[in-house]
Amino acid sequence: MSKICWAFIAAMAIGWSAAGQTAVRAAERWETFSRPSALPAPAMEGKVAHDGALIWFATFGSGAPVILLHGAGGDADNFGNQVPALVASGHRVIVIDSRGQGRSTRDSRPLGYELMESDVVAVMDALSVPKAAVVGWSDGAIIGLIMAMKNPDRVSRVFAFGANMDPTGVRSDAMSLPIVGQVIQWSAEDYKRLSPTPNDFDGVMQAIETMIATQPNYKAADLAAIHGPAIAIVDGDHEELIPPEHTRYLARTIPGARLILLKDVSHFAPLQDPDQFNAAMIGFLDAR
Repeated sequence: MSKICWAFIAAMAIGWSAAGQTAVRAAERWETFSRPSALPAPAMEGKVAHDGALIWFATFGSGAPVILLHGAGGDADNFGNQVPALVASGHRVIVIDSRGQGRSTRDSRPLGYELMESDVVAVMDALSVPKAAVVGWSDGAIIGLIMAMKNPDRVSRVFAFGANMDPTGVRSDAMSLPIVGQVIQWSAEDYKRLSPTPNDFDGVMQAIETMIATQPNYKAADLAAIHGPAIAIVDGDHEELIPPEHTRYLARTIPGARLILLKDVSHFAPLQDPDQFNAAMIGFLDAR
């Protein structure tokens, strides 16, 4: 089954039986997380009409622009722990709900990563932002790397957390992982709260699963041709969904890419250890 990169994961404890008694250990950091803080009040928010959809965005703070792109089935609210840190470090933060997710709409066409990448460029055009850094989580990281391939003049840096760039970069048993059922439930609740089509979650899920079954599908030569933006390939050392060898493959194949592994966290590091994630993110964005 294809990758499910939803926004949240339930807190878990793992039990086992020994000597006829049941003992329960506390969950490790990488096995659980909490919902993020609420986003602060935006300086601006709106929707950009582009290619059959209305793409929602919001901006915060001032300074060098950085765009935050969430994972599949998620929304910009997933970055509630990152936006204040970026604003405090002197950035103008732009968050975007990907096509068909969160507050953004979609049309009847299949979802695709390159289509969603073009939505990001459309929002940049509407805001008169010629160039920005991109922080992407999971599917958002894929979109950021596609920007580096397709529109390198529009992106200065890409902090790509938990990305895969071909279908082999996802565990085939992702749907059997213990976290997924609760993740889907939480995602459905958030979709109903935010979406202009609150009853279409199942349809959006199907569209996302269809997309990620065959996309992205870039070859090593495509990755090796990336030039211009500085790239960080980032993941947790307890990543559940992306095989570690795929992460290392991306880092060694993209010219000049930096590999960053975060300690004691998983695919959900932005929520599990925001301080560690934010320090790595801001350190990369502000590097000279």
